[in-house]
Amino acid sequence: MRDFSPELDELRRRVDDARGYLRVDDARVRLAELEADASRPDLWDDPEKARAVTTELARVRDDVELVDGLDGTVSDLETLFELGREEDDDSVEPDIDKGVVELRARLDQLELRALFTGEYDERDSIVSISAGAGGTDAQDWADMLLRMYTRWAQRRDFSVELDDRNEGQEAGITSATFIVKGRYSYGMLTAEKGVHRLIRISPFDANARRQTAFAALDVVPVLEATEEPEIREEDLRIDTYRSSGAGGQHVNVTDSAVRITHLPTGIVVSCQNERSQLQNKAKAMQILAARLAERQRAERQAEIDKLSGEKRDVAFGSQIRTYTLAPYQLVKDERTRYETGNVEAVLDGDIDGFIEAWLQWRRRGE
Repeated sequence: MRDFSPELDELRRRVDDARGYLRVDDARVRLAELEADASRPDLWDDPEKARAVTTELARVRDDVELVDGLDGTVSDLETLFELGREEDDDSVEPDIDKGVVELRARLDQLELRALFTGEYDERDSIVSISAGAGGTDAQDWADMLLRMYTRWAQRRDFSVELDDRNEGQEAGITSATFIVKGRYSYGMLTAEKGVHRLIRISPFDANARRQTAFAALDVVPVLEATEEPEIREEDLRIDTYRSSGAGGQHVNVTDSAVRITHLPTGIVVSCQNERSQLQNKAKAMQILAARLAERQRAERQAEIDKLSGEKRDVAFGSQIRTYTLAPYQLVKDERTRYETGNVEAVLDGDIDGFIEAWLQWRRRGE
């Protein structure tokens, strides 16, 4: 019978490592505390605190159950191997081999968590896409990116809330803002922040010439209400307008869409997909608070870098990735040098390879 000992020993070590970087022993203690809090009859007297408790409880329980499940799977494979070896039963080899492959794949995904070191990496994310240079091609490219990230989120069972979408004049979009809800959404999408370049034969050029188009992606973490910076009413200009739509019986005939301009910084946010003006304003204020907090963090980091003499490349406005559709097929990240020729899969949301390569690159401090 084939000797699976080296593979099983490797899997056992990786599960033990996961127990360490997920701090499962501490999580078990915290789980007991949270379960006690969640069982209190007066928990929902304070809805905000109750939501915080139940959210953390689900997260901590997920970590504990995940590692316990992996540990149990390794134990089952070890037992099956020992029984097969004792009885010289080769028939169990396919089952062990299949179990090893599946467990290794699960551990590969789990080990990404060890790369999330940022304060907000576990949070949901607010994502904005805007068309850049390239005219109609750029607007079409921005729409293609919106589809790509929506498909990526669906692949990971994340939910997507589209809050604002501004249509282009001929095709595509000029901009869009959406919220991606899922654990580590912000940590993963941070890898995508920057300018994305598309090279292709333009479908909008009568002479079928090759064109280059640009679109930018920005992402900030969703904040808890207690973390949001104070925003003074006198610092805001609030405009209402009619929500855009496909027309017909569903066209919006009231000025329910909201655009908020933060006068001191010039930050502009808008929301048009909620049912009422009040709901759109509340969502726009949440997005504004998140962007202001991100701006404050960036300013603090810039001051620290200035004092320490550290030099950093400016991320925003720099080209991070090139998607070439003609004369050849290639998607290449300019930071990590990770690349793939399967452009169709990438544009359909298969971008995990790029995200993992960036997380590894960031950990190396390059």
